[in-house]
Amino acid sequence: MRVILIGGSKTVYFLARGFVQRRYHVTIINRDPVRSRELAQTTKATVVLGEGTDINRLEEAGARQADILLALTSKDQDNLIACQIAQRKFGIPRTIALVNDPENEAVFKQLGVQMAFSATRIIASIIEQETDFDDITNMMSLAQGRVNIIDVRLDKDSPAIGKTLTELELTDNALIACIIRNNVMIVPRGLTRLEVNDHLLLISDPQHQKQNLIVLTGHYT
Repeated sequence: MRVILIGGSKTVYFLARGFVQRRYHVTIINRDPVRSRELAQTTKATVVLGEGTDINRLEEAGARQADILLALTSKDQDNLIACQIAQRKFGIPRTIALVNDPENEAVFKQLGVQMAFSATRIIASIIEQETDFDDITNMMSLAQGRVNIIDVRLDKDSPAIGKTLTELELTDNALIACIIRNNVMIVPRGLTRLEVNDHLLLISDPQHQKQNLIVLTGHYT
């Protein structure tokens, strides 16, 4: 499997590392020189410096042989253009795009992107269903079970209460992608401090899921 990832986020990092472990041929296109060096060193993927909308950079990344392209930048226009070029110019059979503005999701699909997903819409769905969630809910499994996304609610007895993200002893294979607090989404930073009734969107590999949930809640189920 030959995969091209466009972007430099932690999501790109986790996906690249997981794909490399599965022996996929992974290439990342990223425009930031410093982040590109970090990704090359930490994921063992091939990294191409440049824009994912640049035909020459896509050619350099092996687009003609690629099986799938994932455009995961913070700019919807770039993600859309990259997917369109991937399909029309290089014939990549599968394209997936992150849609930052949920109102653009339908437009992406109308313009031929095979899979467009909005993190904002997914999180809004979580908020709407919040009353139906227990403390820990396995939401979905990705990459054929190699990555789990889990909704975790912190109660007053959770050991993570009052700690910043940098103080948590989560495994290297874990990431708190967002916090929902009082029906407001927070993009967490290292110094973000956790509070009672926070909902955390935890991304973890299954092998370390139990350990990470114990760190956050004090229990596994």
